[in-house]
Amino acid sequence: MGFIEGLDAYLEKHYGQSIFSQNIASDTAFVIKIHGHETRNGRIVADKTYDVVIDDGSGTLETIPKVHIKYLYNAAAAAAVAPLLKMDASVKAQGLAPIYAPRDRHFIKNKSLFPLMQEKRVLFFTLLEGEVLRGIIGGFNRYEITLLLKGGHPIVILRHAVYDLRDKKTHCFLKSFQETSRDWEQSPLYKNVVEEKGEAR
Repeated sequence: MGFIEGLDAYLEKHYGQSIFSQNIASDTAFVIKIHGHETRNGRIVADKTYDVVIDDGSGTLETIPKVHIKYLYNAAAAAAVAPLLKMDASVKAQGLAPIYAPRDRHFIKNKSLFPLMQEKRVLFFTLLEGEVLRGIIGGFNRYEITLLLKGGHPIVILRHAVYDLRDKKTHCFLKSFQETSRDWEQSPLYKNVVEEKGEAR
């Protein structure tokens, strides 16, 4: 058995954060991508347990279920971000819907994400509707993963919208694969704890 050095401290500081709660009533406008290949643009004015309320700038408020949101980014960076967004046609063709039951989602372990973030590994996130986002992890919390795209542009992915996660060598980092592969144990951050007669040393 063992542990990832620094992970617990990171989670204690960041795990409860959310881009929604952090930007309530701020002047930042976001491009918000939701299921159905739809887009909303606006400021976040309320963060509810299961929904987000946005203002499109005209005073019109819209409530969006969080499970329908795939990713979002600062609207000021839209011209730079849009060309970096790719599509996997084979995944798009599946017509996958939002996954409501947490147990059915494509889960990524925190102990996989943390070493990948520290290593600044280039990764490819494929989302349920086929979008492919390439970059390095800039941070993560309970519900979100911030990916830094080319040029350092941050894009926030909702963890429930992830379909697959791989590196340049197409190595998979989903929980379903990592339960066997356990790549985190190869990280320099992994510390093995030897137990002998009930005492760790």
